[in-house]
Amino acid sequence: MLSCESLPQPKTVLSAAASLAASALLFRTIASDLIPTDYVKNLFKRISNQLTVVIDESDGLTPNQLFEAANVFLGSKLSPSTHRIKVNKPEKDDELTVTVDRNQPIIDVFQTVKCKWILQTERIDVPANSNARSELRFFELSFHKKYKETVLKKYLPYVLKKATEIKDEKKAVKLHTVDYHGTDYWGSVVLNHPANFETMAMDPEKKAELLDDLDMFVSRKEYYRRVGKAWKRGYLFYGPPGTGKSSLVAAMANYLKFDVYDLDLREVQCNSDLRRLLIGTKNRSILVIEDIDCNMGLQNRESEKGEAPNPIGDDDKISLSGLLNFVDGLWSSCGDERIIVFTTNHKERLDPALLRPGRMDVQVEMSYCTYGGFKVLASSYLQVKEEEKVELFGEIEGLLKKVEVTPAEIAGELMKKTENVESVLTNLVDWLQMKEQST
Repeated sequence: MLSCESLPQPKTVLSAAASLAASALLFRTIASDLIPTDYVKNLFKRISNQLTVVIDESDGLTPNQLFEAANVFLGSKLSPSTHRIKVNKPEKDDELTVTVDRNQPIIDVFQTVKCKWILQTERIDVPANSNARSELRFFELSFHKKYKETVLKKYLPYVLKKATEIKDEKKAVKLHTVDYHGTDYWGSVVLNHPANFETMAMDPEKKAELLDDLDMFVSRKEYYRRVGKAWKRGYLFYGPPGTGKSSLVAAMANYLKFDVYDLDLREVQCNSDLRRLLIGTKNRSILVIEDIDCNMGLQNRESEKGEAPNPIGDDDKISLSGLLNFVDGLWSSCGDERIIVFTTNHKERLDPALLRPGRMDVQVEMSYCTYGGFKVLASSYLQVKEEEKVELFGEIEGLLKKVEVTPAEIAGELMKKTENVESVLTNLVDWLQMKEQST
């Protein structure tokens, strides 16, 4: 056991420590003078097991899609240790956009691969009178070298896909209408229609079948490519006025986050204009042609065959053949995830050429209000369930089997101001009985 007398004096210890620190500082100074800093950095890079991928914001002219995707994706990966974030509110989006700020490490794990992201900036020289940005932004993505193939072939495509999903979830659905003064013949406004599948007064089975078909369609990108078909789907909604055809289109748009292009063919001058309008539509969109049987002078193909040739040419009017050529032709292959919806009050008036699969893949009859549809309306408008008013609901069920009324008519009755829910339902029963007596 050491005695207190054998321990070095504090003065000796401090002197030795000071000498060691001075030696280390001298060595560092000599090393800095003799060995270039860049050389040391490169040496460490060569012996490191990390690989860094640089993702520039642009190549000077064209924006880098992967940089934008990483910016969106990392905004959803912020952790409590992140000290600085950036928040933006795009004019046409519903929600705030959150992105990472400079020099904030973000760690993400993909299939056990640890990926470290850092947003960096670099000053660049630009002419004094130039409007060009004076800094270059880029992401540095670091990971173990042995995972290079996994990161490049799986992780980065995953980032692109997730970023698209995040943007689609946040984006505001827009309604586009024909505008010949616009750059692509379309003008747009935000579609604030509140319709959704929960509030649609449809037969529950038809609603479930339609939802399943939509989900199947958006998930089959690779399938459509494999079979050599354009990634599009055609729907026909038919039934009496007031059965919810337009509301169903809005519900589809809100469900899928697809923009709606409302094409009134009466506003289209000729086939050339129709071609420009269709080319101007974007991916992930619903093209709607309402009242296809009567909203314009569409001739069927049989009458077209019997006409004498037009000396001016066929491009001065819209024909059914022209419409079908655009729906089936090259336009349909110039984008992805396109839905075409035709609506009509009179299915029997349609040319059979419109009804074949590939043009109208799914036909949905929008019928008069059923009891299932009424229950949806009662829940939405009155917040009442069947078990709460069993007797009144039973009377209404029996009357709906005898009387043809549209969901719009039922909704109108439910919206009338009365003292309480029971009064509203009682008045509805009286109204349905009057309809029954008048038929």
